[in-house]
Amino acid sequence: MSRIGKKVVLLPKDVKIRTDGRNVIVKGPKGELSRYLSSRIQMKQEGNKVTFIRPDDSKEMKTIHGTTRANFNNMVVGVSVGFKKELELRGVGYRVQLKGKNLELNLGKSHQDVVKASKGITFTVLSATSIVVEGANKEIVGQTAAYIRSLRPPEPYKGKGVRYVGEFVKRKEGKTGK
Repeated sequence: MSRIGKKVVLLPKDVKIRTDGRNVIVKGPKGELSRYLSSRIQMKQEGNKVTFIRPDDSKEMKTIHGTTRANFNNMVVGVSVGFKKELELRGVGYRVQLKGKNLELNLGKSHQDVVKASKGITFTVLSATSIVVEGANKEIVGQTAAYIRSLRPPEPYKGKGVRYVGEFVKRKEGKTGK
């Protein structure tokens, strides 16, 4: 059996789920998420425990089984606790400001980059060089953080750019390095 797929998902007290055909809706204190799950995977709820059952042991079913369970678990964690990604800016003159719900980034270009907050995403600016992207949907939080990083990825010679907190950037020597 799939190691991930056979794990039980425990629902916190404040999280409610309901199904509408193949669509599963998870509601909690951080919001509401919905997702279409595979019609071949059966979801079974007993109290606060949810398990997923696959019809056979084919390779395709094993992958769908694990993915379905992981996606559902991410929905439960997202609506109860939420997800966040922390980014930091490194470089002379690199700054970030919060204007309403949007971010204005000065990244050493001739213009400012403006990142609009999509539905369910909140930005927090801890300092002029530190950003926190928060939300209930893990995919959207990761995509938004990756987009901000892609505006000026860290370069290997001086280490300037936007990076995740704790990300290691391997530095290179320049032409004069021996």
